[in-house]
Amino acid sequence: MLNQSLRLSIAAAFLAVLAISQSFAGDWPMHRGGPLLQGRADEAAPAQVALRWTFKAGAPVKGSAAIVGGRVFLGDDNGVIHCVALADGKEAWKFKTEGGVEATPLLLDGLCYVGATDGFLYALDAATGALKWKHETGDKIMGGANWTKAPDSDAKWVIVGSHDFSLYALEAKTGKPVWKLETDNFINGTPAITGKGETVFGGCDAILHVVSVKDGKQVRQMEVNAYVQGSVAADGAMVYFGNHSNQVYAFDTATGANSWKYRARNFPYTASPAIDDEVVIIGGHDKRLHCIDRKTGDGRWIFPTRGHIESSAVLCKDGGIIFGSEDGSLYCVNKADGKERWSYEIGSPITASAAVAGGAIVIGAEDGNVYCFGAK
Repeated sequence: MLNQSLRLSIAAAFLAVLAISQSFAGDWPMHRGGPLLQGRADEAAPAQVALRWTFKAGAPVKGSAAIVGGRVFLGDDNGVIHCVALADGKEAWKFKTEGGVEATPLLLDGLCYVGATDGFLYALDAATGALKWKHETGDKIMGGANWTKAPDSDAKWVIVGSHDFSLYALEAKTGKPVWKLETDNFINGTPAITGKGETVFGGCDAILHVVSVKDGKQVRQMEVNAYVQGSVAADGAMVYFGNHSNQVYAFDTATGANSWKYRARNFPYTASPAIDDEVVIIGGHDKRLHCIDRKTGDGRWIFPTRGHIESSAVLCKDGGIIFGSEDGSLYCVNKADGKERWSYEIGSPITASAAVAGGAIVIGAEDGNVYCFGAK
């Protein structure tokens, strides 16, 4: 029989493992949290926030992180992809590319997919950082990859855009090209996967593209007056996005109809929106976060900061909205009224977007640090 001290040790170890598994219950595996790019977190925002740890990446961190299995994956301006522990910020591995990394990693089936400004999409072993394959495009990759199931099999494809004006579909396991769609200008954002057999993205050609996932053929395109730097948020046939002509759009991709346009001031929108059934949330270069009625396009409220907002907001399930500003602060405001819940001054511009999972908020800043916050 086990003695009492050994039983207590085993019980303590079990409780520690249980606590870890509970704290890691929930992931943020890609840009904006999932293939629809809705920017929604399946957990509540803290009532008050405290800094848990800081990781020194060594170069500005402008892209967003992914969180999977108790690990954080992100890139920096020196082209290093880092994997650190969510619990304490200690580095597990790193991989050096030949360019900068602003793209959000995609974690899928044990692989970490990241594009870099050297024009390559890298597939790394998520456990070790070992290179599995890489695919070369003709120019830099700024947006994160998305994924979809192959139409006629159980295989998975990775979808990514490049500044070589092209959108690529690649076999997720091997990197083998499936199809390529050419456009007329840079593709900067992450393509959304709608669940209706289509991928949707805006480009610097000032066109919203609706493309068949099956064969890469363009189903529909819509002129949107100015280039689209961020990603669209999708829900069924409806997509929402901002552009450089200072407007936010709601488009029906099935009909090509523009449901509404929102315009507040003559400043562009480069962030990606967060959406739920009621609202569209997006930050602008007017230094303000905008809450827009999703049905009508009418403004509900505006929250001012002291800097441009390129950080894409995350909408938590309790109505807390988390985003950064170039004024150097991380904010949480309430969806209901736009009132500030809390703010934390980092002191360096924040252009990255937050990743929210496992009871943690992870965000990088241009001071070369990554910050992890939790409930106070």
